[in-house]
Amino acid sequence: MKKHILLFLLISPLIAVAQKRPREMGIKIGVLPTGTLNAITDVAGVKVGQVTLVEGADIRTGVTAILPHDGNLFQQKVLAAMYIGNGFGKLAGYSQVEELGTIESPIVLTNTLSVPTAADAIIDWTLGQKGNEDVRSVNPIVGETNDGGLNDIRGRHVRKDHVLNALAQAETGPVAEGNVGAGTGTICFGWKGGIGTSSRKLPAKLGGYTVGVLVQTNFGGVLTINGVPVGQELGKYSFKETLDKSSDGSCMMVIATDAPLDPRNLKRLAKRVMLGMAQTGGIAANGSGDYVIAFSTANRVMHAAAEPTVSANLLHNDYISPLFLAAIESTEEAIINSLLMAKSMEGTQGHKVEELPKEQVIQIMRKYGRLKE
Repeated sequence: MKKHILLFLLISPLIAVAQKRPREMGIKIGVLPTGTLNAITDVAGVKVGQVTLVEGADIRTGVTAILPHDGNLFQQKVLAAMYIGNGFGKLAGYSQVEELGTIESPIVLTNTLSVPTAADAIIDWTLGQKGNEDVRSVNPIVGETNDGGLNDIRGRHVRKDHVLNALAQAETGPVAEGNVGAGTGTICFGWKGGIGTSSRKLPAKLGGYTVGVLVQTNFGGVLTINGVPVGQELGKYSFKETLDKSSDGSCMMVIATDAPLDPRNLKRLAKRVMLGMAQTGGIAANGSGDYVIAFSTANRVMHAAAEPTVSANLLHNDYISPLFLAAIESTEEAIINSLLMAKSMEGTQGHKVEELPKEQVIQIMRKYGRLKE
């Protein structure tokens, strides 16, 4: 593992500069309390690993990997569901999850033209795990957004070893945001986008469950932060003057929870994630691939069935509404985190995308009385 990390540092020097998340700036989104880290990794057992590729003037891309647990995912699958907000995308593995309601591989996010490479790497990773010697079918889950504005996407610079490196580095704990991993070269609302994450921890009286969201933001619309029309105030938003493709792009959203939900209720939870995206001003445009991948860590489905029937404790429908609110709030905050943690970047063909101007955002939030001084 150390060898992989050293390779990563040599080919992809970290360029992160300390940025402030909205809560550190006095912007509190939602009413529910966050988890300890305010990240998807607040859901016990969930791990995230990232590889960032920044090389020369043209390579601005990467890989973000999410592991629902650290066991053998193929042998111990997790209950899952997916929801398509707008289907202009290349999400691999959708149909089997839709049909069976389980995920049996890590979830990998990358750029559009690297989906096959990432899928191939996941297959290698799965087949190589102890206990999978007889496996002959794997359903790799790979999501993407198109980072071709800043990245030489046609060069297909993501290799299998980059994906395997991200998987090897996956760990619990804080998750890097902004210009990292699969968010290295993304653009959101005309500003620099990236990776963002957030979580909510329900009070004990509401079940005590945790919901965590991780997003890869690369879409457009009219930026809204905590109800404030920031995009309008800054004078940058989709369709301001002409019918263009500034709203196109994609947003990959992964939601994890420890609440015992079946695939039906996980899909219901995934639908609410789109409401969180809408809260930020996203419009799921014609050319946008907006997908939600939802999974629960509460129950595992064994690949080899010892008995013809299985039993599991599942949350009753009447107790799920607090999770819906947690999903909406976590998604909204994760998207805003991705923007405020991103830095300006220049990429292929000299294209430069500016970061969201933090000082102006603070002034705008103060103007609308939405800044906690």
